[in-house]
Amino acid sequence: MKKILIIINAIILINTAFAQDKMTPTLLWKLNRVSAIGLSNDKKYVVYNVSTPNIENNKSSSKKYYISLENSKIYSIDNIDSLIPDNTLSPNWKYKLSDEPVKIKNIKGEDYYPALTKSNVYIFDNLNNRHWDTWEEGKFDHVFLTEISNPNNKIDLLANEPYDCPTKPFGGSEDYIWSRDSKQVVYVTKKKYGTEYATSTNTDLFSYDIASGKTTNLTEGMMGYDINPSFNSKNELAWLSMKREGYEADKQDIIVWNGFTKMNLTQQHDEIHVEGFKWSDDGKTIFFYAPIDGTLQLFSVSYPGLTKMMPVVTQLTKGDFDISGIVGQSGNKLIVTRTDMNHATELYVVDCKSGKMKQLTHVNDDIYAKIKLSKVEKRFVKTTDGKDMLAWVIYPPDFDATKKYPTLLYCQGGPQSALTQFYSFRWNFQLMAANGYIVIAPNRRGMPGHGTQWNEEISKDWGGQVMQDYLSAIDDISKEKYVDTARRGCVGASYGGYSVFYLAGIHNNRFKSFIAHDGVFDLRSMMGTTEEIWFTDWDFGGKYWEKNNQTVQKSLAEFNPINNIDKWNTPILIYQGGKDYRVPIEQGLQAFQAAQLRGVKSKLVYMPDENHWVMSAQNALVWQGEFYKWLAETLK
Repeated sequence: MKKILIIINAIILINTAFAQDKMTPTLLWKLNRVSAIGLSNDKKYVVYNVSTPNIENNKSSSKKYYISLENSKIYSIDNIDSLIPDNTLSPNWKYKLSDEPVKIKNIKGEDYYPALTKSNVYIFDNLNNRHWDTWEEGKFDHVFLTEISNPNNKIDLLANEPYDCPTKPFGGSEDYIWSRDSKQVVYVTKKKYGTEYATSTNTDLFSYDIASGKTTNLTEGMMGYDINPSFNSKNELAWLSMKREGYEADKQDIIVWNGFTKMNLTQQHDEIHVEGFKWSDDGKTIFFYAPIDGTLQLFSVSYPGLTKMMPVVTQLTKGDFDISGIVGQSGNKLIVTRTDMNHATELYVVDCKSGKMKQLTHVNDDIYAKIKLSKVEKRFVKTTDGKDMLAWVIYPPDFDATKKYPTLLYCQGGPQSALTQFYSFRWNFQLMAANGYIVIAPNRRGMPGHGTQWNEEISKDWGGQVMQDYLSAIDDISKEKYVDTARRGCVGASYGGYSVFYLAGIHNNRFKSFIAHDGVFDLRSMMGTTEEIWFTDWDFGGKYWEKNNQTVQKSLAEFNPINNIDKWNTPILIYQGGKDYRVPIEQGLQAFQAAQLRGVKSKLVYMPDENHWVMSAQNALVWQGEFYKWLAETLK
């Protein structure tokens, strides 16, 4: 009981600064979260999951539903096995696929010294010793093929190989699929180990032939990411592909292989970076979503097969929202997930030809009906090199242009990730605006949806033109009379956190407050400790010890925030996850220590069990509480 009262009191304190007719941190974490599971076997229903965080027990509860596409009636369901297709079963119902970890390498102390069972030592002789938020323990996820009539006949498709499928850290059952004729299994893996694994992005698609047991690399010579394989009704294979090894943010295209030739369906469209796709039921079209002009929109592309016709790309939806996923097709209806900066994920139905949309689920309508929403608009900013840069501006509810408001510059992570109409449960623009802040979020260099050149201009130039883009954005919005130029802040995570650290040394007193989450503070130590080595190799131009490499030496000399610490003079709040191995712990600790030693007002929020994100409800509420308390203190 005492523990519950402490939690309740903490929540009350967090929310005292918020009006009850606006979004609050706890209200944000009471929102239902919709995730699509799939279409029913008869394609008359959409099956989905609704999870809700429980602050008290620091977990989430969930419930499954299915909704009719004919009359929108909703039914709850506990067991969905009979309702949706089991994609792990072969179409001829003879085999089943599964995955499980297999011990391949000796890593732990007890592997070498069996009698020392209480040791917790790790012994490495190669890289990839940790990934995302997990240390390597010598186990690798493998795909298994089991004969249904003889469960003892279980074949490991990666037998004795130190490779993962599903791929780590985010791969799932979508990484292994059946062909429509049940003759082959196609799976995704990166057949590299140790240091070679840690420096490469070259995942491949492999085909395992059921009859012969032979494995074939379907993407031999394709050196970037090859992921998300999917067969159409004609047994033609499509997947997402990047060309260049080591470049995790390369243009991502749709490739189709018909057994004879490979065709790139989207390479002619420079602005298209495909995020996800689904085949049409007839196998003649692929529906996909991609960033464009600060949003994620739904497109279709024709697949001409063996004809000499060119693929035709058509944009199906337009508007200030994101199509964040495609569930599937039912007749002329396409079921998708959609968000915007005022609304969390819901399911929608889209007409496949006209693009007309209808909302299907309404899991948070009651909550949104009780609060005032923010005004969100596009603004175009002229950059220092004469380009027109799109920026999103989010205004407080009941915005009054005759008043003055504190204003936040939001710096997106990535660095090559689209800043669209996403709905975050941490970096929530609706919540920032509800607390009385105007937010400007620029689509600076390094964001897909504005052409390949715009996206690539950030690589090897982290502190260059992109920093001028940020300053152009805050300077442009500051021309408005309703912006209080004496109360401007700058916030961001990951590359956005790097941006905060870098701007803290060059902002020329524009800002009164900074907030950085898991940001890169020292490029040299980042290169030496991150588990994503291919990323630093590409974006910084090489290794820090390459003295004759002018590109990497320029990054270290000109674009390293630690070099400008002598110019820091502005209060800064720093968040750091203890299990963040992408931007490791020394980044946040170095920044905080430097700020403290320089006498700069600063605070460190250390989260020992969080990775590059914040996953638990109570930690998230502490995060939000400190965020707004800091802004209230420093933007008085």
